Amino acid sequence: MTATTQDATGTTAVRQAPSRRGTWSPREKANLTKGLLFISPWILGTLAFVVFPIFYSAIISLTKYSGMQSPQWQGLANYTRMFQDPLAWTSIFNTLFYSGWAVPVGLVVSLLLALAMNRNVREVAAYRTILYLPSLAPVFALSFIFLVLVNPGTGIVNQVITLFGGQERDFLTGNATSAKLVIVAMAQLGAGNAALIFLAGLNNIPRTLYEAARIDGASAAQSFFRITMPLLTPSILFNLITGISAGLQVFTQAYIMTNGGPNNGTMFYMLYLYRNAFSYADLGYASALAVVLFLVGVVLALLVYQVSRRFVNYEVAS
Repeated sequence: MTATTQDATGTTAVRQAPSRRGTWSPREKANLTKGLLFISPWILGTLAFVVFPIFYSAIISLTKYSGMQSPQWQGLANYTRMFQDPLAWTSIFNTLFYSGWAVPVGLVVSLLLALAMNRNVREVAAYRTILYLPSLAPVFALSFIFLVLVNPGTGIVNQVITLFGGQERDFLTGNATSAKLVIVAMAQLGAGNAALIFLAGLNNIPRTLYEAARIDGASAAQSFFRITMPLLTPSILFNLITGISAGLQVFTQAYIMTNGGPNNGTMFYMLYLYRNAFSYADLGYASALAVVLFLVGVVLALLVYQVSRRFVNYEVAS
């Protein structure tokens, strides 16, 4: 339906009249069809590789299934077994230990990198490239590099320690805590991705706010904690949620560097899930572990989002 209007100059304009509530105009239907057509690859990919696997895993988690024979229904037995499995609790502790260190340390490191990238110097483009490059390396490649760096005999880390009078240490197989901390340290090489998010947030802060604070006599520290940090809270929230998600799914580093050792000290949740699925051919139990991980991730994300309402500032003062 169209309507004509005439302005003060006598010019006649044709405009699209709003459709009645609950009805679609032919133009609206055509736009909807085109929009759905353009996003159909994403919709199909999400249904095939996200939604379907979630529901299929939930069903398989209620069965005994090795992948070779038909699933045998056994209800909640896999979940009961999980809560009675000491190794499952060990993997949960290891994963929480890793996330509790890697996520906050990663936020600090990425923020420092973003501040360095935001400096007004001539070579800033080269600095940004250098600081971001490590995050482009595959995790399995970084794992092999760290194996060489912390090698107890020839690794450069132990060479530096002995140079200053210390004793060589076997960081990966000697102590469970040190092995986890090595993996935490390795995770910081991927801080460049989060640093880019922080850098975008820093560039979105009006320079006039810093100029006004400087005129009022605010120090650099006061400007950082009163202007920069409050206006970076949306970026902090995003990096926090993605960091928690990545922390809960840590797998490759432990699989390559320690294989879960020493004494299951790096037996992370995803590694234990992988072993049950592909080493022990217990897909039903592995699916139960996956479902619990999915639910925990959703709950943590919702919890962080609810708490964030108290400190996240989405508005910039003009």
